[in-house]
Amino acid sequence: MELSPFDTEQIGIKTLEKSLMKSKSKKSLKIGLPKETSNDERRISLTPGGVSILTANGHEVFVEKNAGIDAHFSDHEYQEAGAEISYSAEELFSNSEMIVKVAPPTKTELSWMQPNQILLSALHLGHTTHEFMRTLIDKGVCAIGYEFLKAEDGEFPIVRMMHEITGSMSVQIAAHYLENSSDGQGIMLGGISGIPPATVAILGAGITGEYAARTALGYGAQVFVMDNDLTRLRHLENALDRRIITATANHQYLSTALGFADVVIGAAMTEGERAPCWVTEPMVESMKPGSVIVDTVIDQGGCIASSEPTTHSNPVFTKYGVTHYCVPNIPSNVARTATYALNNVIVPYLIELGDSAGIHDCLWKNTALRNGAYTYKKHLTKKALADQFEMPFRDIEVLIASQI
Repeated sequence: MELSPFDTEQIGIKTLEKSLMKSKSKKSLKIGLPKETSNDERRISLTPGGVSILTANGHEVFVEKNAGIDAHFSDHEYQEAGAEISYSAEELFSNSEMIVKVAPPTKTELSWMQPNQILLSALHLGHTTHEFMRTLIDKGVCAIGYEFLKAEDGEFPIVRMMHEITGSMSVQIAAHYLENSSDGQGIMLGGISGIPPATVAILGAGITGEYAARTALGYGAQVFVMDNDLTRLRHLENALDRRIITATANHQYLSTALGFADVVIGAAMTEGERAPCWVTEPMVESMKPGSVIVDTVIDQGGCIASSEPTTHSNPVFTKYGVTHYCVPNIPSNVARTATYALNNVIVPYLIELGDSAGIHDCLWKNTALRNGAYTYKKHLTKKALADQFEMPFRDIEVLIASQI
């Protein structure tokens, strides 16, 4: 019998529930999920299924009214899962030991945070301020950033999932803007019998580039992937059974590829640094009128010289006759899928936190959460952030060991 997408979702939730409900938590946590107030942020960190797992393990979950509405999760679904609906964001913050959200706290939300509270959210390095860090430190907040969650195998689980979504979505977006209704060339990515497919040039062979390539191949496009890391290019060739064409990202190959590309996906990035700018304005000027650029690393400065940040409400602009899509938080536009992705990573961490004797015990045992912490016990615990903001730094392992 063929399963519907809804049935598949429910099976996935029940499988996760069974694996996490084997033992009751040792410590009850009060977890707050506020409604996101950042522009165009539609995701929420936990699904009703995730909430049901947490409440079954003895935790209390407070969800702000309409917090999940943009991801199509109703207050009633959260209530059915055992959550308590809060009608005031300020009250939710005051009642919660731990705040779990997608975007970093706003200035108002920071003022509501309680001493020694736990914060689990994105940090958004490009927009972080000295004042933001100072407030978290002064309040003694244990802040854990999604970008820093790094497991023992070296994987960044949340970053990876969001990059997978971004890569897949970038091709879907490009296909839309190639259509006549979007002032594109009026072509299909895959072509049809007797008509060649469109050409997609992908800059960067990381996770975003890989999933962009997979999706573009699925559409039937001709795919070029360029990077300066030959190991990554070899891996991608093998993973995709050599159905792509690879090249080093030098000036000659980039110029040639952009001259005949219908779509360019910018996915070149260096972890923790500004994205390398591989494409010059003259290269963009040489592209076909009506072609499309999707710069997926615009939140790190972009890898294409003509890129400028846009928003979901005003996502594109045209320069040199080329449509540019440069929205920083692409996964927010598939908020339900992205919320499931966040939930699947976050819930096991919350269960482990409840199974521990406290946050210090959990950080000591859990490598990913320890790597994710950037403020703890009124200290900044990431040297890169300390250097950026010229603030004192303490190694988190030293801080935790001093309490044991």
